[in-house]
Amino acid sequence: MDEGLRSELQKQGIFTTTLEEIYNWGRKNSVWPLGFGLACCAIEMIAASMSRWDLARFGAEVFRPSPRQADLMIVAGTVTKKMAPQVVRLYNQMPEPKYVIAMGACAISGGPFKQGYNVLKGIDRYIPVDVHIPGCPPRPEALLHAFITLQRKITEQQLTGPNRPRHLRRDAPSEFPIPEYGAHDLVPPSHPGLWRPPGLVR
Repeated sequence: MDEGLRSELQKQGIFTTTLEEIYNWGRKNSVWPLGFGLACCAIEMIAASMSRWDLARFGAEVFRPSPRQADLMIVAGTVTKKMAPQVVRLYNQMPEPKYVIAMGACAISGGPFKQGYNVLKGIDRYIPVDVHIPGCPPRPEALLHAFITLQRKITEQQLTGPNRPRHLRRDAPSEFPIPEYGAHDLVPPSHPGLWRPPGLVR
């Protein structure tokens, strides 16, 4: 519809919308995060939900204690290789549509512990990440910005066509294989459909 006509109709008290806009509006304003944290970034995540920053203003009112009641995983902190299978298992138990925010340098790339033998160098090796938040640790304002970015992404999703989200495509996976403890590392070291090591061009 022409924006000028829509504006004139709104002046008369007539509001027009589409099924897609209503659907995405409802989803973006009722995102329920999973209540778990891994390291110091979790303190900033908790602060973002308190009265000063009040994440509830944006629709993330309730941090759910069960992954079966949540649709947003905030990976807040260092993901050790001992904890990575549990994080993937929690992600697999969440219902679709579900989203992931990687909060902090540790969750994105391993952070200051990147060279450690026991730290995973990015959770995006095993589960798809929608928004990355840099910082060590990022402040609550950064989490609010990431949440608004996720809401904008949800708003722009299409219900039909080739660009529709993962939960509306039958061929897209909803669950990902849980890594196992190998002799020297996690097996597999990453999910090949999600992450591949960058190639060296000479």
